[in-house]
Amino acid sequence: MIALGWASEPSRDQPERSEGSALVSEAGVAHVIPSAARGPWHQSSPEAASVPSVVDAFPMDVSQHIARIRERITAAAQRAGRDPNEIALMAVTKTFAPEKIREAYAAGLRLFGENRVQEFAGKAGALRDLRDAEWHMIGHLQTNKAAKAAESFAAVDSVDSLRLAQKLNASAQQLGKKLPVLIEINVGVEAAKSGVNPESKELEELLRGAAELEHLDFRGLMTIPPFTEDPQQARPYFQKLRQLSDEIAVRRLPGVGMSVLSMGMSHDFEVAIEEGSTCVRLGTAIFGERRVL
Repeated sequence: MIALGWASEPSRDQPERSEGSALVSEAGVAHVIPSAARGPWHQSSPEAASVPSVVDAFPMDVSQHIARIRERITAAAQRAGRDPNEIALMAVTKTFAPEKIREAYAAGLRLFGENRVQEFAGKAGALRDLRDAEWHMIGHLQTNKAAKAAESFAAVDSVDSLRLAQKLNASAQQLGKKLPVLIEINVGVEAAKSGVNPESKELEELLRGAAELEHLDFRGLMTIPPFTEDPQQARPYFQKLRQLSDEIAVRRLPGVGMSVLSMGMSHDFEVAIEEGSTCVRLGTAIFGERRVL
């Protein structure tokens, strides 16, 4: 059953910038993919030294984009000695029309991420028949939208405060459901971004408070690193999130699971996979360049 959602996203322009270096734009513009430095997940092999270099300069449809992305996911996982099946591909549909989303669905994608309440409400009706599509809230969520988010989304991947978690829990309780959530970590400690400071007392409060939030299922962490043109510069931030996940996991806190590590977007998803991502969130690499709203 499709989960249709509402969310507020007043300040997510920077994350979308980080998806700005697309695999291929809808106009067929090719982009050079920088060589990947060896990371802790790499095996010793010639393939581990680099990722595919240049994308063919001709227009491709959404299904072709997805096929190419899956090849790149597989290659990145193999370089890291990982099983590609461990890595979920989420299509980020912000600004993209229902027709484009349907193309991704027809190509086999079932996991979708949305950011904005007004935009998604406007296209939700055209997607109601995609019964097994799973919609996640991935944008910043205001507490006054928590009830609608809990009702409408299959999961909320951007919990960034104990207060928001409490609101979601109360709403999920009223709905008689258990809502999967991720904690969003502001791994770069950027003032313009939402997310919990990884070294803050707020994160500790959220982790310790999880045991009392019986209608939330804490499954892991999500992050958006500081944007850089070179995807390799995101590697230390992905490493930091993986290390934080490992540190939390060994504490075995009641009500807190750490099976999901959501990191990596169109610009840097291969590096994220090399550093342990279990879910990559891609928009422009799937659909082409975004239009300006």
